[in-house]
Amino acid sequence: MGHPDKVADQISDAILDHCLATDPMSRVACETMVTTDLAIVAGEITTTADLSRVTVDKVVRDTIRKIGYTDPKIGFAADTCQVMCHIHSQSPDIAVGVDSGGAGDQGMMFGFACNETKSLMPLPIYLSHRLVENHAKLRENGELPWIRPDAKSQVTVEYNSDGTPLRIHTVVLSTQHDESAMVYHGGKRLFSDQARMVLLEKLILPTLRAERPDLVDGKGEHYVVPVGDNAENSKGKLSFHINPTGIFL
Repeated sequence: MGHPDKVADQISDAILDHCLATDPMSRVACETMVTTDLAIVAGEITTTADLSRVTVDKVVRDTIRKIGYTDPKIGFAADTCQVMCHIHSQSPDIAVGVDSGGAGDQGMMFGFACNETKSLMPLPIYLSHRLVENHAKLRENGELPWIRPDAKSQVTVEYNSDGTPLRIHTVVLSTQHDESAMVYHGGKRLFSDQARMVLLEKLILPTLRAERPDLVDGKGEHYVVPVGDNAENSKGKLSFHINPTGIFL
């Protein structure tokens, strides 16, 4: 939810929603880029909706605020970041073709559905989505106040020869956090082992057990991998890499 790529997607989606709420026939090609203290919105939009700079500025800031970026100390906050708007109308030549033909762009889409999950998504990405979703809930309800909006996860599932899931093999979770989750060791600031265990016990294991307990329990020792650990130590275990590269402010 708070990863920069996702922030950009949500801002573009919010612009689209704003246009469609007023004009269901809107044509919106909107791109967003975000970086430290800056959000840039650009694109070609044909709509009767209000897209004045004041309105776009409000839509962008409301979206950033909803995501959870409200603290200027993070380097990106709804009320203090700069918002640049470079939205313009669609080219008249392209618009003529769209009016008559119904499409102004081309694209290639591919994908598939499977019966591993109720959402028809493959189990590894489904579990990754649930981890990040629950990460946001724990931040928003104040249970883990030291985590920040940016987070990402990856779940690796081992399968049987017949294609059915056997066990969860590896979980990677990286989360932005404040300084209270850090310790000093050897003169260096590190993400604390205590914080790793809190994330394991309050976020990761409850999420996995709520979805597929049969792939978690009784499938090998649970092993939280220390930073810089030899991969040999995790063989045959359910391995958890929690902020594996260290601090993430």
